[in-house]
Amino acid sequence: MRTHTKGVVVATVLTVDAAIHLYWTTGATWPAASQQSLSQAVLNLDGKFTPPVLLPIAGLLLTGATLLLARANGRGGRPAALVSAAVAGGLAVRGAAGLVWITGFGADTSSPFYWLNLLAYTPACLTLAPLALSVARGDAAGVETIRRFRTSAPWRRSRGPAA
Repeated sequence: MRTHTKGVVVATVLTVDAAIHLYWTTGATWPAASQQSLSQAVLNLDGKFTPPVLLPIAGLLLTGATLLLARANGRGGRPAALVSAAVAGGLAVRGAAGLVWITGFGADTSSPFYWLNLLAYTPACLTLAPLALSVARGDAAGVETIRRFRTSAPWRRSRGPAA
C-alpha cells in the first residue's frame, strides 16, 4: 500500500471519529440510549460526554488527521512527522490496552464495551497503528516519489523561450 493511501485511510478514520465526537457535543447519545450507556460502551466507565471534554478530543483527532495526511503527501516537515508518530503511538497504546481488556482484565466480558473493544476498537487501532507509523517514517520511496513528481511534472518544466 502506498504511503499516500495509508495516510488517507488513517486520516479518514480519525476524521470520522472526530465527527462522532462533535455529534456527541450536541447532547445526542447515538448509538446508545443514554449518556451513561454511551459512556459505558465507549469508555467502560461513567464519564461525562460534554463539550468541554469532547471538543478537545475532536480537535486532537482533526489535527492528527490533517498533519498525518500532510506527511503522507510529503508536506508538513518535522511537525507533520512528529504528529504522525504521536498518532501511531497513541493507536498502538490503545491497541495494547485493548488486548489486555480482551483477556477480561478490567472489563466485564458481558458488557457492551467488551464486545465493542473486541470487535471494533482494538482491531481498528492495531490495524491503523502500523499504517500511521509507516507514514510517520516517511516510507522514503513513497514520499520521495511524490516529491519527485511534484518537481518534475511536465507543467512545472520550463519550456524555454517561445520560437
